[in-house]
Amino acid sequence: VEAKVKGSEDKVFGSLAKLLEEDPTLRLERDQSTSEIILSGTGQIHLETTCEKLNRKFGVEVNLNPVKVPYRETIKKPVQKVIYRHKKQTGGRGQFAEVHFDVSPQEKGTGFEFEEALTGMNVPRNFVPAVEKGLNEALQSGIFAGYPIVDIKVRFFDGKSHDVDSSEMAFKIAARMCLKKAIQEANPILLEPIMKMEITIPEEVMGDVMGDLNGKRGRVLGMDSQGRNQVIKAQVPMAEVLQYALDLNSMTGGRGSFQMEFSHYEEVP
Repeated sequence: VEAKVKGSEDKVFGSLAKLLEEDPTLRLERDQSTSEIILSGTGQIHLETTCEKLNRKFGVEVNLNPVKVPYRETIKKPVQKVIYRHKKQTGGRGQFAEVHFDVSPQEKGTGFEFEEALTGMNVPRNFVPAVEKGLNEALQSGIFAGYPIVDIKVRFFDGKSHDVDSSEMAFKIAARMCLKKAIQEANPILLEPIMKMEITIPEEVMGDVMGDLNGKRGRVLGMDSQGRNQVIKAQVPMAEVLQYALDLNSMTGGRGSFQMEFSHYEEVP
């Protein structure tokens, strides 16, 4: 759900939370990585009706957009002594910067680590922040699939500069291009978010629901009985369960319910 008026996201979230008190079939959450407001219901018509009600009761206007899967990029192997030289010669002052990086994968969930390990005076230290900025910009926009890059370490250990032609912009560009070159050599992979699910269903539809989870690349972690119902605990890729409310509804005739939250990232097979 996207607020039509920029800056009114908190009002939208608060108003939707009030509607949830009236309609227990709605689910509301805020994606931590994208800050998107995610509204789930029994189907498209249900969500459209909820948005109309939101406007009528609280004067809040929103757009309904499909949920984006927040994929991530990372690397599998370390690469050393990756060198990139940015050189541009025009009529006036040129552009020159050269950077030397070691790039390595990090533990899951570590994020990004930058190490400045320069020795000597090949690169004046006042260009180091520009190198780090160039790296951060490249990490946000991704290299091979356009998704943020996570869990890598960049060690900036050497480079070259020019007294006249070197600038912060030149070093920023060199850093971005050197990272791109390194990642292409470092066995890049795509990571997908895995959701933790708890699904409550009547016993007689157990086979259908389990078969469906299997088809969605789900891993069943355990099962419990709850009166006449069965509770399935599973982990499923987010990309497979964007329409799960509809799928479960059709399998159970409206008698199933589920809870879902983010668990972790895994490599896309």
